[in-house]
Amino acid sequence: MTTTTLDDQKLQELEQKYDPEMRFRPLTAWAATLVGALLIALSLFHYYTAGFGLLQEITHRGVHLAFVLGLIFLVFPHRRALLEKAAEHRWHAPGNVPWLDWLLALAIAASVLYIPWIFEDLAFRVGNPGTLDVAMGSILIVALLEATRRSMGWPLPVIAILFMVYALAGPFFPGLLKHAGASWSQLVNHQYLTSQGIYGVAVGVVATYVFHFVLFGVLATRIGLGQLFLDVASAIAGRYAGGPAKVSVFGSAMFGTLSGSSVANAVTVGSLTIPAMIRVGYKREFAGAVEAASSTGGQITPPVLGAAAFLMIEFLSVPYQTIIVAAAIPAFMHFFGVFMQVHFEAKRYGLRGLTEEEMPRLRQSFAERWPTLIPLLLLITILVSGRTPYLAAFTGISSCAIVGVVTRVKGNTLVNWALLALLHALLLVLVFGGIESEAVKLAVFGAAVLATLAGVKAFGIQGRIALPALVEAFSTGAKYALAVGAAAATVGIVIGVVTLTGVGFKLSTIITGAAQAVAGGVGGLLPAALVDPKALTLLVALAMTGLVCILLGAGIPTTANYIIMVTVAAPTLVLLGVEPLVAHFFVFYYGVLADITPPVALAAYAAAGMAGSDPFKTGNTAFRLGLAKALVPFVFVFSPALLIVTQGFTLYDFTVTFVGCVLGITLLAAALSKFFLVEMTRTEQLLCVAGALLMIAPGLLPTLVGAILALPMLLRQLAAWRRSA
Repeated sequence: MTTTTLDDQKLQELEQKYDPEMRFRPLTAWAATLVGALLIALSLFHYYTAGFGLLQEITHRGVHLAFVLGLIFLVFPHRRALLEKAAEHRWHAPGNVPWLDWLLALAIAASVLYIPWIFEDLAFRVGNPGTLDVAMGSILIVALLEATRRSMGWPLPVIAILFMVYALAGPFFPGLLKHAGASWSQLVNHQYLTSQGIYGVAVGVVATYVFHFVLFGVLATRIGLGQLFLDVASAIAGRYAGGPAKVSVFGSAMFGTLSGSSVANAVTVGSLTIPAMIRVGYKREFAGAVEAASSTGGQITPPVLGAAAFLMIEFLSVPYQTIIVAAAIPAFMHFFGVFMQVHFEAKRYGLRGLTEEEMPRLRQSFAERWPTLIPLLLLITILVSGRTPYLAAFTGISSCAIVGVVTRVKGNTLVNWALLALLHALLLVLVFGGIESEAVKLAVFGAAVLATLAGVKAFGIQGRIALPALVEAFSTGAKYALAVGAAAATVGIVIGVVTLTGVGFKLSTIITGAAQAVAGGVGGLLPAALVDPKALTLLVALAMTGLVCILLGAGIPTTANYIIMVTVAAPTLVLLGVEPLVAHFFVFYYGVLADITPPVALAAYAAAGMAGSDPFKTGNTAFRLGLAKALVPFVFVFSPALLIVTQGFTLYDFTVTFVGCVLGITLLAAALSKFFLVEMTRTEQLLCVAGALLMIAPGLLPTLVGAILALPMLLRQLAAWRRSA
C-alpha cells in the first residue's frame, strides 16, 4: 500500500467518475482553453480579494455568482448521456457547447451583474420593481434552477420550486399554513432585489469563505501534504490487526483537516487504503464502508470543516474559533467509533496488519515532505489569532504555492531554503505587518512573485510542482466550487420564501405540536415518576429533525440540507430550550450523515465503486460504522458541555460525558461487531447495547448503571479469552 503514492491525475479521474458534481462535458481545445482561463480567473479573483480586501458585498457576490453560474452552462451538459460523447465542433455547438448554453451563460451572468450595476438606485426599487427588474430577476431564477439541476440533479430545484409555489398560492393552503400570498412581481422583488433571497447569506459565505478553503485543500494535496498524512497514519496504525482499515480511519481524519468534501476524501484516501484492506482479508463491502464512514468525518473535522461550518459563523455571529473548538470532541467521537468497530472486526476474523515491507519509511517521508506542513500550521495559527478565515486561507494558499514551487522533494540546497524563508517572511509582513495601503501590499506581493520567478529561473529550481501544475490546481479548485455555488444560490430561494411568508415560525409550531402529541402518547405508557414531559418532547423533536435531515440528504448536498433545516427546524429546537449553537450543530451533523445513508449515499457509492462492492450493502455497513455520529448529537443536546464553548460549561460535566461516551461507544462497537475479547452471544450483545445507551446518556448515574449492566458480559468475555489463550 505505502509504496504507492497519490496520483493527481488518477484522483481527478476517480472524482469525475464517482462525484456527480465533478462530471464535466468534453470540450474542444479552444473551448477548454477558454473555460480553463475563466476558472483560473475565478480562483484568482477570490485569492486576490482574500488577501487585499473584499469588494462591496453585493459586487463581490455578484462577480462570484456571474462566474459560477455562467461556467455551469459551459461545463455541464443538459443531459448526462452527453458526457460519454467525444468533443467535436459543430455549427450548432461551437466548442461542443450548444449555442443555447452559450446564450444561457451570458444571460445568467448579465442578470446577476445587473444588481451591482443598479445598486446605487436599489433602495428606490425594492418593493417597487420596474419591468426590467422583474424580467432580469425572472431570467436569473429560471436559469439558476436549470444550472442547479445540471450540476447536482433535480431534488434541490424541485424543493425550491415547491417553496415558490407555496409563496404564490398562499391563500389556497389550509389552517396554519395559509397566508396572503404573493404575486410573481413581489416574489421576484424579494428574491432578486433584497439580500433575503438569492444574494443572501448562503451565497455570501460561499463567496467569502468556502471557495478559499476548497482551493487551499486542492493545493495542499498537490504539494504532498495528503501523502504525508497517509504515511503518518500508516506508521501509527498500520502494523496492528487490520492495519489498512485503521490507516483509513487515521488517514481520513488527517486528510479531513484539508478537505471538507466526503467524496474527495473517500477517493483520495480510499484509492490507497481500499485495495490494501481487501488484500489483508476484509470483505469488499466492509472495506468500502470503512473508507466511506471515515471520509464523512472530513466535514466535521477542524480546522477546514465543510461549508456549513462557515454558514454557522454568519447565522450565529460567532468567531470561527468557537466553531472549531465546538467541533473537536464530536469529531473525535466519530472517528473513535469507526476505529473501534474496525478493531473488533479485525480481531474477530484474525486479520493481519501491514508487514515491515509494506510500511512506509516515516523518517524518509518526513525528510521529503515536512515543508508541506508549513501552510497548514500557518493557516491554523492565523485562525487562532483571531484574524478572518479568508485571510487565513489566503496565507495557506500562498504558502502552498511557495512550498510547491521553491522546494524539491529531495536534495534541497541552501538556495531553496533561503527562498523559502524569504518568501514566507514577505508573506508574514503582508498578513501581520499592519499595512493599510493596498498599493504597499501589492508592492510587497509583487516583490514576492518577482523573487520567486527570478530564483526559479536563475538557479533552475524544479519544485514539487511545476508552475503549469500550480496554475492547473487553481483551475481544479474552481471546478470544485461550481456545484456548491449553485446550491447556495438556490437555497437562497428557499430562505427567501421563508422570510417572505413567515412559514418558518409556522412549521416550528407544527413540529412542536407534533412532538408534544407523540411525547404525550409515549409518556402515558410509562410510570409518571420516570417521565419528564419537557425532555421527552425535546427527544421526539430531535428524532423528527434528524429523520428529516437524513431524508433531505438523500437528494441534496449537506450544505443545502443544513441551510434548509436551520431555517425550518433549528428554531423549533431553540424554542424547546436548546442553545442556538447546539441546535445548529445537531442539524449539521445529521445533514453530514446523509453521505453514508442509503439510498443516496455519495461517499458510500464512491467507495463501493473503488472496492467493487454492492453500493447498497456498502452504504448500510457504512451507516452501521458511523452510528456513533448518529448518537453523539443527542448527547451534546442534553449535555452541551461536550461542545466545550457552550453556556454553563463545567469540567465535571465534560469529564463525565466524555468518559461515558468513550465507554459507551466502545461497548456499542463491540455489540455491532459481535466481538469483544471473544465471539459474543446474543445475550451479551443485548447487554452491551443497553449498557452503551446508558453510558452515552449524560450524567454519572446512567453511566454507572450502564457499567453494571455490562459487567457480566465483561467477566464472561475475560474468562473465555483466558481459556482460549
